Amino acid sequence: MVLTPIRLVVEFTKMSGAGNDFVVLDNRFYQFSGAELSKIAQQICPRRHGIGADGILALAEAEGGDYRMIYYNADGSEGSMCGNGARCLARYARNTGLNREHVVIETASGAYPADVPGDPTADVCIWFNKPSRWQPDFKLQGVPYEGIAEVQFLWPGTEHLVCFTDSVSSVPVPVLGPVIRSDRALAPDGANVNFVEVAGTAALRVRTYEKGVEAETPACGTGAVAAAATAVWSKRLKADRIAVHMPGGVLHVGMSDEAVYLQGPAVTVYRGSVEIPRAWLAC
Repeated sequence: MVLTPIRLVVEFTKMSGAGNDFVVLDNRFYQFSGAELSKIAQQICPRRHGIGADGILALAEAEGGDYRMIYYNADGSEGSMCGNGARCLARYARNTGLNREHVVIETASGAYPADVPGDPTADVCIWFNKPSRWQPDFKLQGVPYEGIAEVQFLWPGTEHLVCFTDSVSSVPVPVLGPVIRSDRALAPDGANVNFVEVAGTAALRVRTYEKGVEAETPACGTGAVAAAATAVWSKRLKADRIAVHMPGGVLHVGMSDEAVYLQGPAVTVYRGSVEIPRAWLAC
């Protein structure tokens, strides 16, 4: 007799934050380990061969906050913070029973307050501490692209480079992004790479190559924060609320002396289930 391999059926929700998309799991129930989530991300995130997503968000129990966000990129690497992901998980948590407008999300890079309106179509806002480790004149070891006027480094929860340019539409992001992302000056962790154009007195155009996804994504929440903060600090903008135009939509970043907020859409695309072979869980 041939035995059929045992498979686990996992319920998931597909969510999007301005086109930055995620597979969301309630890990309070499944209790997947980090190694298992990494394996699952590698298997189901590839487009055309899986569900398709930039990463996996797992809702987990928290020690001090309302819940914890565990995030794995599409390549299986763990992410310390994801701005669009945190907003999507905040909406997911409210939809699944955490019926509070103000919550605190624990992540690998700290705790983040979030405002989640009861209207499921309303924007979600997440609050950051003032970004740190700013290096306004960051030197790449490789040959810089001739269209980049200046490179800056910032940590809004994860590593980011901000590359100012006169025209983001002319930057060959799929070619240049992976080269800069892995520049020797960024070893060993690398960085997300944001190409930023000033588009008005309170607006930016941004395209982002994300490490871990290893591709340009339609939007990047921490990238929007990094772009807005460096634009203000380097005196390219003076606004305290900035519209960040990304290929997938518009995110808004608010600036003050002490904190930064990121506001934008966090929508449910669909719900479904996926069979997870037990072999993926033998990690």
